[in-house]
Formats: sequence, C-alpha cells, structure tokens
Amino acid sequence: MSKNECIRVFADKEQIRDCKKNMKSARKFIGKLAGVFNLAGNDVRLSILYLLHQEERLCVCDISDILEMQIPAIAQHLRKMKDGNVIEKNRVGAMVYYSLGPETAKLLSGFFRLITNESLLETKAA
Repeated sequence: MSKNECIRVFADKEQIRDCKKNMKSARKFIGKLAGVFNLAGNDVRLSILYLLHQEERLCVCDISDILEMQIPAIAQHLRKMKDGNVIEKNRVGAMVYYSLGPETAKLLSGFFRLITNESLLETKAA
C-alpha cells in the first residue's frame, strides 16, 4: 500500500459533507484567528493583549511598568500589533492609549478566560 492510500472500509459521506460545510463557514474566522495568533506569537505580545483585555486600555508607559520592560521595546510590539489591526490606538489629549480591536477582543476572549481561570485556581491553591 502506498503512503497516499486510506485503509478505511467505508467513508461516512454525511460526516464528510457536514465537516466541509462547517469548514466553509469557519474559514474566515479561522483565517482571522490565525492572523491574530501570528502577531501574538510570543509571550510579550500575548501578555500585552491579555493586559489590554483586562484593563480595556493602557498607555505604553503603563504597559512598560507592568511588564518591567523598556518603553521602546513595548512600543515596537504595539506598533506591530497595530499595523496588523489587532489593537487600536486612541489619542486623548497628549496621551495615546492602546486597546484591543473589537474583532480581536471577540476572537481572544475565550482564551483570556482560560488564563484568568487558571490564575484564579493557582491563587486559591497557594
């Protein structure tokens, strides 16, 4: 048997049809989620996204203080995520605040709930 052959006896055509239908409707969402994950692909950026989810909006100085990193490093991460339409920038007077884009907030809310729940479990166990 070649590597490209399947050993199943009967294909569940209904299951395959249903899965294709589900994938067709999920593709757009999966593509957007993959784009967000690509930009959130390191712990600093994911931490920033989590903070923005928790606090709704923060300035670069706040994020720098919280993550104990230099402002230029945080600014670079923010710029990449803003350019990728993952976060939004809002100027209020002289201050610039960053927040999650509405689509990003919706896409990642379930993942952030997992982080929050795990953190709460660890806190209770300690």
